[in-house]
Amino acid sequence: MPANLTPPYLEAEKRYREAKTPTEKLAALEEMLTILPKHKGTDKLRADLTKRISKLKLETKKKAGGKKQTEYIVEKQGGGQIVLVGPPNSGKSTILFGLTNAAAEIADYPFTTRTPLPGMMPYRDIYIQLLDLPPVSREFVPPWLFDAIRRADSALLVVDLYADPLEQLNQTLEMLKEHRIIPTRQNVNRELDRKAIRGLIAANKMDIPQAAAVLDILRELQETDLEIIPISAMTGQGLEALKDHLVAGLGIFRVYTKKPGKKPELDSPYIMKKGAATILDLAYTIHRDLGENFKYARLWRGNEFQGQMFQRDFALQDQDIVELHT
Repeated sequence: MPANLTPPYLEAEKRYREAKTPTEKLAALEEMLTILPKHKGTDKLRADLTKRISKLKLETKKKAGGKKQTEYIVEKQGGGQIVLVGPPNSGKSTILFGLTNAAAEIADYPFTTRTPLPGMMPYRDIYIQLLDLPPVSREFVPPWLFDAIRRADSALLVVDLYADPLEQLNQTLEMLKEHRIIPTRQNVNRELDRKAIRGLIAANKMDIPQAAAVLDILRELQETDLEIIPISAMTGQGLEALKDHLVAGLGIFRVYTKKPGKKPELDSPYIMKKGAATILDLAYTIHRDLGENFKYARLWRGNEFQGQMFQRDFALQDQDIVELHT
């Protein structure tokens, strides 16, 4: 067995052995591949997991006999994937349209969203992927829905201020907990804790009468540590503030690059994770060869640095400009 297998990996491996459906097996395998430590000792296991995932997907497709699949996996794009989670008619699709202009089906009857609908939210000079999901309801939940939430980087929990938002929130949280998903306001290391996911609450329909009073009650009685952002998806109230909070919750920042003797490429930043992103991390993000053959870098940062030379372990910050040398 490869060294340094983490407890979350072993837990996912146990769920794979106990899984009873192809969807559950596939979700566990993909989770194992995501959190598997990356070093030479795990290369063989990584290849084996990839092969098993491909084989299981192929077998599932064959068993379906050409019928419409019930498994939906949306590949992540941009600076991160945020799922919109909430009960029927909470306004998730209207929020998606307001933030991304994605062509969502919007109606005043429940369950209009039946499949995941992605949209790209522009934010400064990057894009963030939002994913509208079918509603969380005791009446009906697609079997793949909670796997889609678990794969995401963050979750936006949407409640309707017009229809007992506290009850809506509690029911959503209960169903997430039943499927080992715990939204939290804290920064989350998904490799160490696959149950926790960064979360935020959108209190929608601030345009209705008495919305402010209902919002105060919700804030006083809700028992999570999640921040509540008041919005109106219909009028656009609060959507810009919501963008700021969503991106902040992803824990990302931008780094620009330049070639020697050329101007910085300010229209296409690389997106890095806050906390431990170094120059060498940037090099590997761009291309493996850059990381393996890295020699030194020059860095520009506001008035602090103007092309000084730095080594591989120097920590990067938002809007740094880096010139890599091999």
